Amino acid sequence: MTADAHKNRALRTTDRSLPIALLRAREKVMERYRPLLQKHDLTEQQWRVIRVLEETPGLDMGALSVAANILAPSLSRMTKSLEVRGLLDMRRTPGDGRRASLSLTPKGMALIQAIAPESAAVSAEIEARVGPDRVRAILDELDNLIRDLDGPNGTGD
Repeated sequence: MTADAHKNRALRTTDRSLPIALLRAREKVMERYRPLLQKHDLTEQQWRVIRVLEETPGLDMGALSVAANILAPSLSRMTKSLEVRGLLDMRRTPGDGRRASLSLTPKGMALIQAIAPESAAVSAEIEARVGPDRVRAILDELDNLIRDLDGPNGTGD
């Protein structure tokens, strides 16, 4: 395809597509974390759930779904699996049997503590390659992107 043909395309080329670039960047980051998660028999999604609950215990399924960025049907299966493994505790909300409060068990907290140094080492390796200022700037820009696309003018009404 010629340069002029590229200019007239309705779609950007995949090397300049924001969704594809974000996926590629995510994949490069996660390549470094996956061996650690596999070593501890965790999926990426399970790790997100555990991390969110470590920071914010007592969330209900709806809030956890949003915070961990996992669709509710997948989250329901995942929390059952984590509960069976003894990592998560689900308590029904008094007065509303449909709602449950989710928290990590002592075993779940111990798993976080076991993984934390290894996870910090992976993060440090990424920062050493990319630079801590660039990592902070990337995180700030991603926060700005999310904020700008959310709300009344975005799709996150």
